Amino acid sequence: MKILTATEMQSVDRWTAEEFGISLDRLMEAAGGAVAQFCLRQYPAAIRVVALCGKGNNGGDGFVAARVLAQAGRLVRVVLLGRVTEVKGEAATALRKLREEFSSVAVDEVVDEGGLTACAGVMNEAELLLDAVVGTGFKPPLRGLAVSLRGMVEGLGTPVVAVDLPSGWDANSKEQTAAGSFRADGVVTFTAPKIAHVFGHLTRNERTGGVFGPVVVAGIGSPEDAVVSASGFSWAGSSKAMAERPRDVNSNKGRFGHVLVVGGSYGKAGAPAMASLACLRTGAGLVTAAVPKSILDLVAGIAPELMTVPLAEGTKGSVSFKNLDGAKLDALVKKISVVAVGPGLSTEGDAPAFARQIVEKTSVPVVIDADALNAFEGKTELLHGEGRVMVLTPHPGEMARLAGMTVKEVEADRVGLARRFAMEHKLTLVLKGWRTLIAHPDGSIAVNTNGNPAMAKGGSGDILTGIVAGMLAQYPNDVARAVETAVYLHGLAGDYAAHAMDEHTVLATDTVTHLSDAFRYRVVDADGLVWICGLRS
Repeated sequence: MKILTATEMQSVDRWTAEEFGISLDRLMEAAGGAVAQFCLRQYPAAIRVVALCGKGNNGGDGFVAARVLAQAGRLVRVVLLGRVTEVKGEAATALRKLREEFSSVAVDEVVDEGGLTACAGVMNEAELLLDAVVGTGFKPPLRGLAVSLRGMVEGLGTPVVAVDLPSGWDANSKEQTAAGSFRADGVVTFTAPKIAHVFGHLTRNERTGGVFGPVVVAGIGSPEDAVVSASGFSWAGSSKAMAERPRDVNSNKGRFGHVLVVGGSYGKAGAPAMASLACLRTGAGLVTAAVPKSILDLVAGIAPELMTVPLAEGTKGSVSFKNLDGAKLDALVKKISVVAVGPGLSTEGDAPAFARQIVEKTSVPVVIDADALNAFEGKTELLHGEGRVMVLTPHPGEMARLAGMTVKEVEADRVGLARRFAMEHKLTLVLKGWRTLIAHPDGSIAVNTNGNPAMAKGGSGDILTGIVAGMLAQYPNDVARAVETAVYLHGLAGDYAAHAMDEHTVLATDTVTHLSDAFRYRVVDADGLVWICGLRS
């Protein structure tokens, strides 16, 4: 699923009409109908509905939604910011159809503050509000009556479903928040997500304890050929379909790869143990943990299915360079499909040089995380994926060390930095954080839209490393989608964990517990809506 700018979305609509003969009226009918169906399904008990509509096409979508809701037996009222005579084009057609078919639906024309105050009682009685004031084509900030209306909505506890975008949000914004925009409990957009849908936190409602509400995409008839994007952005969740295919009934463990997890040091047995457990739960056929001998029993205790290999130790319980002598490395990586190196590895003694050498001397796909990433600080010229598969999974601090900059500088240009680094080093870069980015060697970037603050715990990165390695072992010929799926599954499992528990109490291993829920989850619901944010029941 491509991610579009506001201008690209307008081009899609225009091309759909001009080249494919699907009129803008039909697109508006489909869009408003999708909003109404979402409301009926998500808020079945909401009988009194007030549609807050502007005079443009976003308002037109709201008029259609109001009509469909009225057809379904809801008591609908429209608050129009402006006069009926000021509504033009397709929106005027939608409004006229609403008034002709349902004369019982009152349309309150609001042209001044007094008119808005007169609508306060109607809004107070509403059980659901539709925000259809302005949409994708709007350039902030809101002005005039829209600002006053936003203040009224903010003071209500009524759920709000935004049509296309919460009014006042810039569709092209990569910012997490947008001061001055309407709040929303759910968002229904059309055809494809825009930049703001994937980077913005559109539906966090402090009134509901910070619960993440749904953001969904409805297809409204635009052919796939009409959806053109120059940004190089896509949605990571689109790749998850690869993890939904049933396995061949005539399967064996050899078909699903053998992962070698290399890491650990004295006091850090948990990191390689968690990575190994996550790898097993993701579906790898075999997983072996190569860890310092002193912690081997602790790591082995994570799961009886896990195989282990003891590594010679050097300074402070970290791995020794002796492990790479002679035929030891060949024996270590024999029949291995993927190497995941770094979890708990330490930066003491030989560990950094050991990490660099194992990356250099192995030719199988490699996932590099944690202290193995730190081993390349100032030596990033050694990181090159030409002719092999290399995946890096840094958090902003690790990325800052690799790039020779501050964390603040990393966060200021996450997209640009991730794209440049991936292209220059010909590897896949998973830059973790708010809206984790998966940057590929060709310059394309997939954006992940799930995950939550409950995952801000030690061990979460180790779990992700294991999931990435497990997916690569099973899908070695589809690297980009395998990594995107891994990141999406990790965040989705974290969302399930946070839903089942209080977000303060979630541990990294709880995400592994909920991996089965993540695998079973389908991003497309029974109505054909694609859920890019939020969990549906």
